[in-house]
Amino acid sequence: MKYARLTKEQFEELHQEFINFLATQSITATEWSDIKANKPETAEQELDVFSDLVWLGVLSKVEYLEHISPQQIHLFKCKEKNMHLIALKIQNSAVDFTSKKGFQWLRDNLLSDSIEFFNAKKDYSDDKHMDIFKMIQSGANITKGELFLYFEKLIGQKP
Repeated sequence: MKYARLTKEQFEELHQEFINFLATQSITATEWSDIKANKPETAEQELDVFSDLVWLGVLSKVEYLEHISPQQIHLFKCKEKNMHLIALKIQNSAVDFTSKKGFQWLRDNLLSDSIEFFNAKKDYSDDKHMDIFKMIQSGANITKGELFLYFEKLIGQKP
C-alpha cells in the first residue's frame, strides 16, 4: 500500500464506490463474502488497493493546504511542479492562531511588526502526490485556498 488504509467510516461513506471497484474486478457480493471469510489476506489487499485509488484521486485534486499551529500559519498552493508557501509567524505565546480569539487578534494586528511573513517556493520530490500526502499526515488540511489567496494579495508577491 502506498498511502494509508481508509478508516471504517471512510469505507462506509464510500460503500457504493467500493462495490463498483469490486465489480470492475468481476467480484460479486457473494464472492466478496467468501473472500472475507476464507481469504482474509486477499480481502486486505483489495481494501488496500481501493484505499490507494481513493487517495490518488483525492491527492491529484489538491490545490491548497493549510497547517495552523498556535504561533504559525503555513499556507500552501500546490502547483504542477512546485509548492508555493506563505507562512506567518508570531513570537507572542499569548496569541494562539488555532483559537477564535487568536485569529481575531491576527485580523486586528495583521500589519504589526510582531508578525513575520515568509514567502517561498519548493519543488516536489519525484512523487508530488506522496509529498502532499505526507503533509496531510502531518496535520495539513485540504482547503479551497481562501486564506492563501488573501495573504498572496496582501503581500503582493509570488516566489
